[in-house]
Amino acid sequence: MARLVHALADDNQVRLLVNGSEALESARLAVGESAELLPAKYGDIWLRDTGPVFAQAPEGPIALRFRTNGWGGKFELPDDATVGDEISEYAGRPIRRYDFVLEGGAVDHDGKGTFLTTRQTLLHPNRNGWSKDEAESALRQAMAARKVIWIDEGLKNDHTDGHIDNIARFVGEGRVVCQAPSGSEDPNGKTLDAIARVLERETDADGRALDVVRVPGTGRYVDRAGDVAPASYMNFVIANGIVVVPVYGTATQDSAIEVLADVFADRRVVGIPSRGLLGGGGAGGGSFHCITQQEPDT
Repeated sequence: MARLVHALADDNQVRLLVNGSEALESARLAVGESAELLPAKYGDIWLRDTGPVFAQAPEGPIALRFRTNGWGGKFELPDDATVGDEISEYAGRPIRRYDFVLEGGAVDHDGKGTFLTTRQTLLHPNRNGWSKDEAESALRQAMAARKVIWIDEGLKNDHTDGHIDNIARFVGEGRVVCQAPSGSEDPNGKTLDAIARVLERETDADGRALDVVRVPGTGRYVDRAGDVAPASYMNFVIANGIVVVPVYGTATQDSAIEVLADVFADRRVVGIPSRGLLGGGGAGGGSFHCITQQEPDT
């Protein structure tokens, strides 16, 4: 996490939440002056899902706040339901609340009304019990979605029930990246090919065919508990001047960085180890996109 902060700090203002005095001292030692340290109470580090989504409304910048239920009741922790309000207050953004469960990592969009998501997450009965039409209506109401592209499922053993930010991401208008299988033992091989097939036949909200770029996947990655883990290069952070990509010491990480460097020709693309964030066993799992939330200047 400290390496992520230092990488972002060159061209970005970084704010780091700290929960308690011990965390504060640890953060001071780890990141120095590279981040503004802000006290806050939270249960876990996945601020993409528990924090606000910053948006632009006719009246100005706002913070969208949705309900959280511990990823379908799996990880309900103290203060995860309220940390989004603290972040919104630090940002000075008025809050607009919606009375349904939505995690930030469950959707991705191009900024022009085209959204990506998975049926496995958004239509799961452990969230809202939505039908497809109900989910699309909620995204139109809250986030001005004009078209929703549905992918069936995410990676194996993903505790989020298949968040989109681990499998496919918009990298520009009409352009999407997703992973390709790596090796015959890739446990997600069929899933990754199915994701690409869906994207390759889709159009954006304006009717343009998507340009799909495939990035070498991580292949079979086993965590310290001995389980196949949902390691993914797709959980990158796009920031001013830089894209930070999680890497795991796998054989494909250099080639994945090369492809993403071509995609993000206007930014530095760096790989930073993320094995600790991925955890093991019942520790959950995610990476840099999952623990951050961008706050646009306007």
